[in-house]
Amino acid sequence: MELRRGDEDLEKLNQSLNDPHVLKVYKAACDHYKVSFLPHILGCTLVWCGNTVYGKEPSYLKFRAVEVIARVPYHSWSSAAFTLLTLFYSNEKKAMRLSAVAKYARLAQDNETMHVVVISKLAKKEERTGIAKHIFIPMVFAFFYFWWSYFLYLINPRYSYELNYMFENHAFEQYSRFLETRGEELKKKPMHSDFLKWYGRHPHTQYDFFLSVRNDEIIHRNASIHEIR
Repeated sequence: MELRRGDEDLEKLNQSLNDPHVLKVYKAACDHYKVSFLPHILGCTLVWCGNTVYGKEPSYLKFRAVEVIARVPYHSWSSAAFTLLTLFYSNEKKAMRLSAVAKYARLAQDNETMHVVVISKLAKKEERTGIAKHIFIPMVFAFFYFWWSYFLYLINPRYSYELNYMFENHAFEQYSRFLETRGEELKKKPMHSDFLKWYGRHPHTQYDFFLSVRNDEIIHRNASIHEIR
């Protein structure tokens, strides 16, 4: 059976964002969105905890932790949509909307899974790992983030989308910083990954790979706001 890989339209959008002008316009569309009080507090808390444990500057191991956590909201949306579909299955309009959310959530979750699998391999090669800090703690963060996102979605989906907006914006800023500060070094490192080939991406260097991940994060950030609008 052929396993599902990256969506072609999303891949085309990702590649277009390599153009700085296209990226600037795309990013500006949601830059000034005002997040509600509750998701703002939760988002700031999550980012603060991450910076406290892993430092403010980006690194391979920090990205590994970020990507373990980044998969969570999409899983929670899919689970929440399944729960709500059980209650509203006789309402076709509602069912179509929830099914569309679940479909996108699965696609985004697959994308984030690609990130964490590939970055975990790079982190193991590039930096020294520790079980508690780089495996156990991200799982604890992910556990609480899942339930925050799940119950926020049941209460008001907007809150869950806004929380994801904040986290994905933070991830985008971290990858952008990484490319700025270590770009020349990354361009000299060839990129080899069987999982990436299966997924359908073929970056030649680590710079190309992290550039594509940066683009994914801004796409996910903006998609969260598009779901609200």
